Amino acid sequence: MQNIIKFLGLLFCLSNISIAQATLNVFACEPEWGALVQELGGDKVSVFIATNALQDVHHIEAKPSLVAKLRKADLLVCTGAELEIGWLPVLIRQAGNPNIQSGKVGNFEAAHYVRMLEIPTRLDRADGDVHPGGNPHIQTDPRNIANVSDALAQRLTEIDSVNAAFYQERHLDFTQRWQSAIKRWENQATPLKGINIVVQHKGFPYLENWLGLNEVAALEPKPGVEATSTHLAEVLNQLKNQPAKMVIRAAYNSEKPSHWLAENAKIQAVALPYSVGGTPQAKDLFSLFDDTIQRLLEAIK
Repeated sequence: MQNIIKFLGLLFCLSNISIAQATLNVFACEPEWGALVQELGGDKVSVFIATNALQDVHHIEAKPSLVAKLRKADLLVCTGAELEIGWLPVLIRQAGNPNIQSGKVGNFEAAHYVRMLEIPTRLDRADGDVHPGGNPHIQTDPRNIANVSDALAQRLTEIDSVNAAFYQERHLDFTQRWQSAIKRWENQATPLKGINIVVQHKGFPYLENWLGLNEVAALEPKPGVEATSTHLAEVLNQLKNQPAKMVIRAAYNSEKPSHWLAENAKIQAVALPYSVGGTPQAKDLFSLFDDTIQRLLEAIK
């Protein structure tokens, strides 16, 4: 009898060790959230990132390979605010994974934890690709990432309570390094405050709000609508009375519209990484903002 009790005790111990050592499968919709999960989860998480910084996340194909990854996920981390509305609901439905359904602890939307900008006063498809909950491109302000990290660290501890202390320690370390980096970036970016800019796509309101940039025009006549020659000419004429220092675009945007305006308006065209991996320099969250600030500063020299 004693041998049986010892054997059962050994099985229990081995079971606990197995649980503690198991990695949490995380499906991240965008590179910035994949990078954040890795910062917080370390070797306790296995992260799959569904998109890359050279893709327009509005328009992703719901491939069977993505369904297979989502089917095994313990945690789904996405921007939300309907950024992934064109493909994510299809994946969730086809995956049939009860852990990551809307409202479940395994479904995490970053936009719930930040103050949303550009919330529309009306909803009309004639206005272009307008998101009811506000502009979803929240990752361009590092203060938003700080807020998301607080909530995401808590969610990791809820799902994987065995490793709660580990996640809390990682979160504290990340927060200290991140807040220090924010102060450094803000000091470096002081010369950018009040600078007039043109954007190719209206994807930078959080960056503008953070750094004090002044958006005077957009190359898309409506959000999500490709720039036309007529509208480009109108923007060029507008800049005669309201000059700008640069026209910025995300790494995934075509360079043609911004280069045309830059050449004709005699201003700088700046491609920003926009997410981790958007440029060779933007290898993680910290270098993402290092590179973003550097590129903006170089444009006003």
